Amino acid sequence: MGRILVLLGLAIAGLGVLIMVGVPLGRLPGDFSVRRGNFSFYFPLATSIVLSIILTLFFAFFRR
Repeated sequence: MGRILVLLGLAIAGLGVLIMVGVPLGRLPGDFSVRRGNFSFYFPLATSIVLSIILTLFFAFFRR
């Protein structure tokens, strides 16, 4: 349990560093945003795919 908490903390810190550097998380070219009048819809397709790939690699690396 301790190892998981440390890794989760490092992952959150790494994400914070990426945001501070200027990586546009949540605003990638494949993300869809529709705004019409008082209606807005946002679907982060590219962000979801990138996050899925990163998490898959992360869990595959630590499973071994």
